[in-house]
Amino acid sequence: MTTIGTLFAFVIVCAAVCIMRRTNPEASRPFRTPWVPGAPVLGILVNFSMMYSLGAMNWLRLIIWLALGRIIYFTYSRHHSRLQNPSQLWR
Repeated sequence: MTTIGTLFAFVIVCAAVCIMRRTNPEASRPFRTPWVPGAPVLGILVNFSMMYSLGAMNWLRLIIWLALGRIIYFTYSRHHSRLQNPSQLWR
C-alpha cells in the first residue's frame, strides 16, 4: 500500500512540473528541473510501469483510499470553509 501510494505521488509531482512549466512559465523557481518535459514524462512512465506490476489488490486499495480521502476532504471543507462564514475570511 505504501509503495503504490508513493509511486502515485511521484507521478503527480512529475505531472505538476509539466503543468506548471506550461501554465506559469515566468514563475520564480529556486530549483529547475532539467530536460523538461523529457524527464517528467519519463518519470511518469517509469512510475506507472512499476505501479502496474504491483497487482490488482494494491490498485483496489489505492482507489478505495483515494475515494475515502476525497470524502473526508470535502466533508471537512464543507463544514469548515471560511467562505461559508464571511466573518472568518479575514482571520
